[in-house]
Amino acid sequence: MAVQLKRSNVAGTLSLTPLIDVVFLLLIFFLVTSEFEDEERQLDIVLPSATSAVPMTSKPREVVVDIDADGTVYLRGKATPLKELEQLLQKAVASNPTNQTVVIRADQNASFQPVVNVMDVCNRTGVSDYSVSTKDGPAG
Repeated sequence: MAVQLKRSNVAGTLSLTPLIDVVFLLLIFFLVTSEFEDEERQLDIVLPSATSAVPMTSKPREVVVDIDADGTVYLRGKATPLKELEQLLQKAVASNPTNQTVVIRADQNASFQPVVNVMDVCNRTGVSDYSVSTKDGPAG
């Protein structure tokens, strides 16, 4: 006995027109966007060279200021007077006017005055994002 299979009418009436429309729209979109990319490089320009060229704003680098138990201020492991620290922070702020951060690491036995002095230097140079580093754990 032969088995009869019924064919569905849904497959016969499926319209491919909307699918083709979407594919053509995507094709046009990609062609147009690639066209804009080429327009920027149509002019043959030889850029000038400079020996000290730097980007307009460099990646912000966190400045770490250390203060030992005697109240001496260190920057990059070197004892630094507050005037020199102020000059270095002014240069850092000039490179990154909105993103410059300073981390103040003070010894727990240091008096608070050197920390306040460094905070004052930060305020004078325009560094608003400074913080005092602490260690996790119980105080004692």
